[in-house]
Amino acid sequence: MGHSNVKRRVMAAALPLTLLAAGSAQADLDTVRFGVPPWPGVTVKSEVASQILEAMGYQIQQNELAVGVILNGLANDDLDVYLGGWYPIEEEMIEPLVADDKVDKVAKNISNANSGLVVPEYVHEAGVNSVADLDRYKDRFNGEIQGIEAGTGINDAILAAIDEDAAGLGDWQLRESSTSAMLAYADQKISDKQWVTFVGWEPHWMNVSYDLYYLEDSDDSGTADILSTVWTVVPADLKSKDANLYRFLSQYQVDIEAQNDWVYEYSHEERPADEVASEWIRDHYDTVAQWLDGVTTRDGEPAIDAVKAQLGS
Repeated sequence: MGHSNVKRRVMAAALPLTLLAAGSAQADLDTVRFGVPPWPGVTVKSEVASQILEAMGYQIQQNELAVGVILNGLANDDLDVYLGGWYPIEEEMIEPLVADDKVDKVAKNISNANSGLVVPEYVHEAGVNSVADLDRYKDRFNGEIQGIEAGTGINDAILAAIDEDAAGLGDWQLRESSTSAMLAYADQKISDKQWVTFVGWEPHWMNVSYDLYYLEDSDDSGTADILSTVWTVVPADLKSKDANLYRFLSQYQVDIEAQNDWVYEYSHEERPADEVASEWIRDHYDTVAQWLDGVTTRDGEPAIDAVKAQLGS
């Protein structure tokens, strides 16, 4: 990662969260503490927000932690922001904390993200629109669905569909492998214009690299057309502590295509997250201005002016 990001990032996975809590009790926070799981999309999304908040006068800590530790930190006021509250995946973890007035879901920072089985666009154009169409062309797919790591929710849904013969998949096989191995296999097939179906999701660099079609579901197989939402989650008292910060977070909503690009640059092109973030901010001040509508620096000046002054044009 770039130098500025290294200075700011706290590799805190092994540290007690109480060590992160210093200076957090006063109104109007001095330091904003992010919980960041090791996921490319949340990494860059947190970096973009961090650079904006730094320009507004905040100190930043980015703490790389597991999701369960992050949620516990938010509930105990040991962390301030989590930009990866993925629903429905994390719903059972987060909703009890909302019900107990421990955390607040500020905004959907990503809406209507699709996941499930995909095919290359040339396969769709040949007549594959839904999961039910796969079996009509079983031979062209070699009767195989390419999956990701064993035990993940989408793999389990595919295996259940096979067991139940949903959408005619009863005699198909799921090839479980790592995400990188699955995408390497898909890349080879797509390069040769061969037929392949595999697990896809947004946001991810695959949507930038390949022209993909997300299949429609059939027979309620649960293997396609799965819509997800990503929430910004904060401690329940953040609004009373810092209404200005809360306003920014409530307006920080990211277009899926933008995050696809972020993940492509950071994960696929292996560029430092701080470089990806600063370059994108400079090229999209119109979007940043919408996020900062009515938001000021800690000194009360217009936040968008401070961001432009800090990052240039």
